[in-house]
Amino acid sequence: MAQWTSAIGPAQLARQLKAQQPRPAGAGLRKPPAYRALADGIRLLVLEGRVPAAARLPAERELALALSVSRTTVAAAYEALRAEGFLESRRGAGSWTAVPAGHPLPGRGLEPLPPEQLGSMIDLGCAALPAPEPWLTRAVQGALEELPPYAHTHGDYPAGLPALRQMLAERYTARGIPTMPEQIMVTTGAMGAMDAICHLFAGRGERVAVESPSYANILQLMREAGARLVPIAMAEGLTGWDLPRWRQVLRDAAPRLAYVVADFHNPTGALADEDQRRQLVDAARSAGTVLVVDETMSELWLDEDVDMPRPVCAFDPAGATVLTVGSASKAFWAGMRIGWVRAAPDVIRSLVAARAYADLGTPVLEQLAVNWLMATGGWEQAVDIRRAQARENRDALVAAVRRELPDWEFHVPHGGLTLWVRTGGLSGSRLAEVGERVGVRVPSGPRFGVDGAFEGYVRLPFTVGGPVAEEAAVRLAAAARLVETGGGSGSAEPPPRTFVA
Repeated sequence: MAQWTSAIGPAQLARQLKAQQPRPAGAGLRKPPAYRALADGIRLLVLEGRVPAAARLPAERELALALSVSRTTVAAAYEALRAEGFLESRRGAGSWTAVPAGHPLPGRGLEPLPPEQLGSMIDLGCAALPAPEPWLTRAVQGALEELPPYAHTHGDYPAGLPALRQMLAERYTARGIPTMPEQIMVTTGAMGAMDAICHLFAGRGERVAVESPSYANILQLMREAGARLVPIAMAEGLTGWDLPRWRQVLRDAAPRLAYVVADFHNPTGALADEDQRRQLVDAARSAGTVLVVDETMSELWLDEDVDMPRPVCAFDPAGATVLTVGSASKAFWAGMRIGWVRAAPDVIRSLVAARAYADLGTPVLEQLAVNWLMATGGWEQAVDIRRAQARENRDALVAAVRRELPDWEFHVPHGGLTLWVRTGGLSGSRLAEVGERVGVRVPSGPRFGVDGAFEGYVRLPFTVGGPVAEEAAVRLAAAARLVETGGGSGSAEPPPRTFVA
């Protein structure tokens, strides 16, 4: 019986391997042999989760043809991976990837760090901050006071609690976009909203246009739904979208769905201006493409002089072309798993009907907590706390990275939670691998791209500040030196000291 649960084709694996930057040989060191470089490349893909464990690899002859190398090179690479525990084989069943004992199983997205590792590892993987107290506690207490009437019902509200749908509709209306409660569906976080949208609009084989780079977890969700991702490069700097490219792709590829983050884009921090928003809605409408706008970062402007443009849905108020996704998880707290979709009433009805086969509804108590926050003014005060935390952390992290890694390049965003960093020619994948062994966890650029793009980048979120941000930069610099000198393979010294972040 075969031990593999999925397969990766030779062309796909070759694209991902060719996108990797070669490991630096280091001063006075020889370039590694071809088989060793190939084995290292496959190992990195497994460690990052971009090739899953238990994935069947191509036959030696097939991969050799795809990479234009000898079959002997591929055979030697496979043998090295078997010796290291990253490959298992059986006659007649082929070879499949594995994770050696002692290595954590890699996630396909940006999963939170396990609690038992928080003492020794600085976690720059997950862009989430602690709860803005005392507002979390007050919101839960307020929700408990309002819970008794709901406890006498079945508790299933597939479209969301009527009170919260009304509250969200009123908030959109106050922003200048007239909205009815029938245009709102409450979901279990923004990921729950995107999952419902993908199942309704982007069936297996459907094209979906995405920004390049884009949010890693959404890209993975779409891949697992069977979508064919069509990447469209962002404009230079933090200036938003390249509209000529978007118009061309929407016209030529005719994707069923497009996913964008207009407000402090994850990971780049870009803010699309109002004219770009209008033009993109017009282009999507002309192409018959449903435009999904993720505005989970829209309230996280960090600088006082930011002139926030109107929401993208302001250019499609009926919601026929634009589906807007919002969430409490970024602006308030990641543990508050409340999201929502704003769209045309008929789209909402379809999403609600499809939801019956997924999660039925969103927890009542959490919906009551968010509704309490928004009704009492606590939401605005909590978001002010969140902005202050993120601003302080951003400034500390920027200063530390500039001091410890002066060759790394980035634009400082005016909002959001992430810094998109060009790593001075170093491999982001190798920095991520070595970083975990020197005590700092950072996601590499390829997680935010399609088919191995952005190897020369890492994403740094504003989740730590003060001395912890300084120590994170020190550890990143140590990882960079190991990668530069070719010391990124094998064991590394343990983290220099413990931080509880």
